[in-house]
Amino acid sequence: MEYGFTDILTLLGALGLFLYGMKVMSDALLELAGDRMRRILSTTTSNRFFAVLTGFTITAIIQSSSATTLMVISFTNAGLLTLTEAIGVIMGANIGTTVTAWLISIFGFKVSISAMALPLVGIGFLLTVFKQRRYQHWGYFTIGFAVLFIGLQFLKDSVPDLHSNPQMLAYLADYTSMGIGSVLLFLAFGTLLTMVVQSSSAAMALTLLMTHEGWIPFDMAAAMVLGQNIGTTITAFLASLIANYQAKRAARAHVIFNVLGVVWALLVFYPLLNLVDLLMQRLEGSSPYVEAVAVPVALSLYHTIFNVLNTVILVGFVDQIARLVERMVPAVEPERVQIDQPVYLNRTSLEYPQTGIKALFDESLRLLQDAAYKAIAHGLSVHREDLDSGKQLKQIVASREAVPVNIQELYTTRIKSIYSQILEYATRLQSEFALDEEKIETIRNILIADRMLVQVVKQMQPLHDNIVRFMASDNESIMQEYNFLRRRILKIIREIHRASSSEYPLRHIRKIESQRKKAEQLDALLSGRIDRLLLNGEISNEMATSLMNDSERAGKIMSHLIDIATLLYYPRDKLVNDMQDKHVVADQVPLAQA
Repeated sequence: MEYGFTDILTLLGALGLFLYGMKVMSDALLELAGDRMRRILSTTTSNRFFAVLTGFTITAIIQSSSATTLMVISFTNAGLLTLTEAIGVIMGANIGTTVTAWLISIFGFKVSISAMALPLVGIGFLLTVFKQRRYQHWGYFTIGFAVLFIGLQFLKDSVPDLHSNPQMLAYLADYTSMGIGSVLLFLAFGTLLTMVVQSSSAAMALTLLMTHEGWIPFDMAAAMVLGQNIGTTITAFLASLIANYQAKRAARAHVIFNVLGVVWALLVFYPLLNLVDLLMQRLEGSSPYVEAVAVPVALSLYHTIFNVLNTVILVGFVDQIARLVERMVPAVEPERVQIDQPVYLNRTSLEYPQTGIKALFDESLRLLQDAAYKAIAHGLSVHREDLDSGKQLKQIVASREAVPVNIQELYTTRIKSIYSQILEYATRLQSEFALDEEKIETIRNILIADRMLVQVVKQMQPLHDNIVRFMASDNESIMQEYNFLRRRILKIIREIHRASSSEYPLRHIRKIESQRKKAEQLDALLSGRIDRLLLNGEISNEMATSLMNDSERAGKIMSHLIDIATLLYYPRDKLVNDMQDKHVVADQVPLAQA
């Protein structure tokens, strides 16, 4: 049989056209439904059965289990998914990938869609001309769908004609008649093929084509399908190599789940094939062992039964799989990074809008909890260890020990740099994605919170200087007034700190919000405390002037801290709308300039 280098290039070109069509179709579907799917994925997968359903739905819609698993790895890396949730979604994705096999079996071999392919490309092109992005994406989907089946037709036309060359079939028969050895050989070939083409759908299409052309029998094709379930894990595994330990665990769980499925499927290999053969005879009236044209549908049926059974069997062992991968990939304490260097703002987190926003939130929270927390606590002349303890605030502020701190230096060396990088990252995030209003509002709220935090830090230095000054004074009245200011601010910053480590942060945020009126009453002049202290001769005029300025400053600091907590944790609350109205002049900054 003459099959030269040109024929091989033609075959590779046909495969490339098939893969390109699948990529265009998948990318278009991701644009159409991806954001909604990612929103569901990041918020509603706490129940393992719903996680399986979510994984199935997303993969069935976007036609790519690799895209789903990569999304899972990214979301796990960002902390949007727990390990058990990720495992459930991956299980569902394995079932969802069977939809592609059915599409190819039905439309690629039973229906001649190639005759309609060029008209579909024309319709798709017309849709891409529309200004509305939704119509454009539907156009690209239509083009991708058509190109996929054009590629499949070229594949069918470019493979060697073995029917006219029986000697080649006799050669292949030597490798298909070695019993379990043949099964393992074709399983390994399916694994290698999927790893090379980086697409289980493409590997499945090639397998279906080989069975349709009569190259390999039904049982060897089924072995290849099992191998493809192992080979498809390589994409997520490679993506996890540059991710954190949680993402590595999710990728290992994907490997374990698929390998365990292949192991039990090998133990019942021929009984399961006989079940498929029986179903095909009942439904189609033909046996895949006898007629080659029946093999593609039978193989899709086997693929579906295997993945459904594998999920049904192993979904009850999600916790055990999670514990196993936790032993395989121990938790790694993050390296201590200087505050002026970002931890979460990296290229990986910019894969999706949800992970980008999560990184922006995490970095802002880190800025608040590290450098800003130190600046505020030390600015109030309190050690962070005391504030983190269970001591009462009255007991903490009773100490007359001054805590020295250069807040301006702290801002310049630690806060300013990371704040600038947060602003730059937010600009990149909105420039790389077409964000909806809700996401733009979330980003804007985070940036407003960060800017308020910088303002709070800058306001702490004069307050700190007078606190230290009057701590050394013998005047109990002025000390009580400053301790009163300190307690009010410390109460807010303590609750914010607790919220960051709590499973239910909104409980702490509601406590913080309840302090809003008290922040307004902190001003010693407006509350009448200055008049009373002066009339009673308890403080001097000089002290009154300092207290008047510092109490107003403390009220603003307290109010800003409440606003910061609300913006970060509770952005849709009515209080935020009221707050944004109040700060409309100060805080309406275009995001691109932020």
